[in-house]
Formats: sequence, C-alpha cells, structure tokens
Amino acid sequence: MPYLFEPPAQRSLAIVGSAQRFPINRIFCVGRNYAAHAREMGADPEREPPFFFMKPPQALVQVDGRTPATIPYPPRTTSFHHEIELVVAVHRGGYAIAVADALDHVYGYAVGLDMTRRDLQSAARTAGRPWELGKSFAHSAPIGPIYRASEVGHIASGAIDLTVNGTVKQRSTIDQLIWSVAECLAQLSSYEPLEPGDLLMTGTPAGVGAVERGDVMRGSIARLGEITVNVAR
Repeated sequence: MPYLFEPPAQRSLAIVGSAQRFPINRIFCVGRNYAAHAREMGADPEREPPFFFMKPPQALVQVDGRTPATIPYPPRTTSFHHEIELVVAVHRGGYAIAVADALDHVYGYAVGLDMTRRDLQSAARTAGRPWELGKSFAHSAPIGPIYRASEVGHIASGAIDLTVNGTVKQRSTIDQLIWSVAECLAQLSSYEPLEPGDLLMTGTPAGVGAVERGDVMRGSIARLGEITVNVAR
C-alpha cells in the first residue's frame, strides 16, 4: 500500500537476555496508586478507585540498562517533575479479565519514569480539562529493558527508588501499591480490551519533585535493575 509519507517506525523495548524486542502498542498509566503520593497530591486514597490516562508511543524513550538516556527539558513548563514507576508489559490481550487471571497476560516488567509538566497538569485539573499537555507529550516515558516474568517472577514487593544527582527523592516498596498489578489490569480491561504490546505504568510513590536542566535521575526497582536518565542542558 502506498503511503503519502513514511509511517512512523515501530517503537520497542529491549528484552533482557533475548535478541528479540518487545513491540510497543499503547502506554496506559494509573493515577495516584500509592497512598502517600495521593495525599501529597491532595487526594483521599481510601475513597478513589483506580483511574487511567494514556501516553502516546512518541512518549517512549528506550533506556539501555547500562547506558544513560538523555531527554529534553520540555517547552511551556517551569515545573518538570520525576515519577518513578513499575512498568508492566502485556503480551496477551483480553477483555474483562478476572483478577485471578490477570498475571497470565503479563510478559514482564521494567523500570520507568512518568515525566510530568506539573504546572500544566495542575492548571488543567483546576479548570476541569484533560491532562494531555501535562502528561502525554514526547519523551515523557523513559523506560528500561523488560525483565521476563518467567525469569524474575511477578513483581509484588521490593524496593522502588529514585535519586536526583545522588540524593534520594523517592523511596518506597511495591507492596505499597493501593491497587495491585493484577487489580489494575483487571480494572483497565473492563473499560478497554488489552492488546499485546500494551504497557501499564502503575503509579508513583511520594516524593515527586522538579528536575532542572543538567540533572541526573537514577531509578531502580528490586530485581529489575537501574536506569539513568539525564535532563539535557
């Protein structure tokens, strides 16, 4: 089929220990899924069910586990925030998946950052408008290589940390998720059938904050290694 112009290349992530790559379909995100972070954002974690938003494939930045990636400081913001997150890679689709079956749809896990133009997100929230310009922009989802669940198991506990220029900014454990990975996938699949290649970013712990040009972020999750992301000067 002739195209008017060259279509975008397929985006993908490396798979640890494999020559194959994981093709990316859609990127879903869970909002306010750690109680302490929900409180720092002014929400009540005991009353709010999980909610979801999306990032475009252009948000993806492939981060090699051994080599730092560099992302630009985005325009139209003065409050560019880091959010460390557990990322779930889906390899089997399904609709209205039961919680008990949800992990069967998971291929593996990765370390990711949900970078946010916080001032734009906050202004949109106050005005009752969509978050896209604050959340869903290019280079806003740096993600490391995928670790297969068949090798590392399903990630339900263990440390999750982020440092900026060597100083700890976010530190928690995965078992502090309000809604587990299985529960999030089940909930999401009741709204929208999951498809192979979908990613789910599962929410961030407390301690989110602004980064500046030249800052170095290091994010790690137990059993999933570490990623390093620099903000361009």
